[in-house]
Amino acid sequence: MFVHERDSWPQFKWDAEVLSGPLASGRHKQGRLIGRMEALGSAVRSEANLVVMTREVVKSSAIEGETLNPDEVRSSIARRLGLDAGGLPKPSRDVDGIVEMMMDATSNFEAPLSKRRLFDWHAALFPTGRSGMNRIVVGGWRTAESGPMQVVSGPLGREKVHFQAPDADRLEGEMARFVRWFNAPPATDPVIKAAIAHFWFVTIHPFEDGNGRIARAIADMALARADGVNERFYSMSAQLEAERKDYYTELEAAQKGDVDITRWLSWFLGCLDRAIDAAEVALGEVLKKAKLWRSIGHVSLNERQRRVINRLLDGFVGHMTTSKYASIAHCSRQTAFRDIDELVTYGIMIPNSAGGRSTSYRLAEPGGL
Repeated sequence: MFVHERDSWPQFKWDAEVLSGPLASGRHKQGRLIGRMEALGSAVRSEANLVVMTREVVKSSAIEGETLNPDEVRSSIARRLGLDAGGLPKPSRDVDGIVEMMMDATSNFEAPLSKRRLFDWHAALFPTGRSGMNRIVVGGWRTAESGPMQVVSGPLGREKVHFQAPDADRLEGEMARFVRWFNAPPATDPVIKAAIAHFWFVTIHPFEDGNGRIARAIADMALARADGVNERFYSMSAQLEAERKDYYTELEAAQKGDVDITRWLSWFLGCLDRAIDAAEVALGEVLKKAKLWRSIGHVSLNERQRRVINRLLDGFVGHMTTSKYASIAHCSRQTAFRDIDELVTYGIMIPNSAGGRSTSYRLAEPGGL
């Protein structure tokens, strides 16, 4: 029997004493991180939000086995935030769609969830009306014609059913109840509500595809409500992807259990705690970038030079060369050479030891400028 088949569904219960410690730890770390970020300038917060949202979108898709181009994702988010997207590729329709959904969930977290809003998110995820080669119902609940919604593994004929969602004829009522609950003032801590919302939506599985990504967007929306800010400074999806095997194990165990979801909530709180710890590393790079720009604020740089420096600071792989500079800045090699020569003169770039035709460059450390 799956949890949604029980008479007590969805009257969830949990052991508050078991959760009190992990909840207090996570909330303390949340508050400390938000406080630190609010003390920084708006430019640094915007950059941090861009970095974290890029990771959130990329990793949420990776959990489903879909690989997105991080530069396309960053480009799409930067444009929506009004930030510089120079040198980044134009995002595809698929990338723009998932970014649109995630940005709406987190930036407009105070707006109520609704059936129409969920349909719009789903349509944004599948702009062509297809999931891979298969045509699916887009912007609407799955139908009985699509058959039972099962999560299975194993060879054909010997499949193992990990989970079967409620039948299609239950979806209208199930989703109406879920939306009412989500929009109601929280009767418990908002972080607990985020964990319940994630599990509840995944259990209903109302769409033919995209349920995991939408469930994580809903959880992020609830976490944004808990944080009270529309900028994201930690990525829950990045941590879920890092712990993907345990993530699916815990979801499956909860689907086959009863309405006591203490184990799922405890695991979710632990994952959140680890997500905030991991954010410290990512945000360290943002602060390093801010420090470099402060240290060279007195130098007059052209737009090409600023674009290349930003690319070097945004996880650029390898060292800079004249040809790479010309490609990023959309200029000739001669112009690239002059720009690089100026940056070396200013002490912003340093040539690597190999000279001649193989000359490459790296950014100087902010403290050395």
